[in-house]
Amino acid sequence: MRWKHRRKSSYVDDRRGKKIARGGAKLSGGMIIIALIYAVVTGQNPLSLLGNVMNTGGQTSRQEVEIPQQRSPQEREQADFASVILASTEDIWKKIFSESGQQYKIPQMVLFDGQVRSACGVNSEAVGPFYCPADQKVYLSLSFFRQLERMGAPGDFARAYVIGHEVGHHIQNITGTSRQVREQQSKASSQAEANRWSVLQELQADCYAGVWGHYANRDQRMLEPGDVEEGLQAAASIGDDTIQSRAGRRVNVEGFTHGSAQQRVKWLRRGLQTGSYDSCNTYAEGA
Repeated sequence: MRWKHRRKSSYVDDRRGKKIARGGAKLSGGMIIIALIYAVVTGQNPLSLLGNVMNTGGQTSRQEVEIPQQRSPQEREQADFASVILASTEDIWKKIFSESGQQYKIPQMVLFDGQVRSACGVNSEAVGPFYCPADQKVYLSLSFFRQLERMGAPGDFARAYVIGHEVGHHIQNITGTSRQVREQQSKASSQAEANRWSVLQELQADCYAGVWGHYANRDQRMLEPGDVEEGLQAAASIGDDTIQSRAGRRVNVEGFTHGSAQQRVKWLRRGLQTGSYDSCNTYAEGA
């Protein structure tokens, strides 16, 4: 993809290196200053003094502690890539919404590693990228890009498709589609029926990712030969049947929550080919 030297999003919250501390103590600024002054006068290690203060006093809390880390050039490049792709989705969806007389509300993207706290709870990077409708933020651990490669889906557009898919969930949230799906799931007579609604929602997000890709290619000239194939390969690699088979399990269609490889490829391709938001009505058309 031709993504370098393009605008980066100003809606990225980089929380990498921040760890969630449980049962720690909050230190006031005054407590820290007193400990440091005492350390200078006595010659003691200020870190040891602060540790003693945390063990003996202060208010216990659950907080994020930042651990400074050196980022490799590859890690910095991946973060820049995610920011550029988010900026591209901002420009394209703002235009699509404005053409229908609507205003697009830009989501924030949170980059994290390890664990992250959102309005939807505390999640591990093992769950993969996710969108939290309660705070309208996309959460992404860049380690998932390496996971994609291990699943047979390398390449820039494979990574971009993942971001476009999560932004698709944001669109579903701000347009009310997510709420309607939850209502239908609450009325479902079985888990299989509830899963079917989840599949339709995920396939629509795939289609929205394709719509973004259509305009990223047509208007922004971001795509290069082979990029579309990378995206379609990524969609196939994270199909429910592919994942179940890779795990050595029997393929169980009723247990699908995201759609089969064939379905995911179909709807991503639909968005890429049509560039039409209206063409992504999976609920009316079925999987």
